[in-house]
Amino acid sequence: MLSSISGNGWALLGAALAVILAGCGSAYGVGVAGQAASGVVTEDPSKFAKVLIMQLLPGTQGIYGLLVAFITLSKVGLLGGGGAELDVATGLMILGACLPIGIVGLVSAMHQGRTSVAAIGIVAKKPDQFGKAMLFPAMVETYAILALLISILAVTSIQV
Repeated sequence: MLSSISGNGWALLGAALAVILAGCGSAYGVGVAGQAASGVVTEDPSKFAKVLIMQLLPGTQGIYGLLVAFITLSKVGLLGGGGAELDVATGLMILGACLPIGIVGLVSAMHQGRTSVAAIGIVAKKPDQFGKAMLFPAMVETYAILALLISILAVTSIQV
């Protein structure tokens, strides 16, 4: 059955996985951080802006996955017409190029969400430590950015 999938099918699977995996990670991360943020705002509504920023941080991985998918769809000609017929090897290379942001986006967004929960706890007790607290989830972001860079470089370097 796998041999019946065209190169275009493999490329589309790569774009889909970039969005799905990174998006699922972001949904989880934003969700757990939102639960923590809601508790803080219930106790002190003046901290809303600070905890909202912490909640939004894990959402970037989903955006990165979407960006790689758009680049991929554009590369194979599915955005704007003029789609190329890819051979299976090229489709598999594109699938592989999309996996770094999909997998790292999934894992990093989940961990960033948990780290954001801890940072929200810092802000709840010591709002003046917001800048320091934000550094913890921001460090997790580094790995999502590295994966984004690799996926973009890999997708754009594949000859279609």
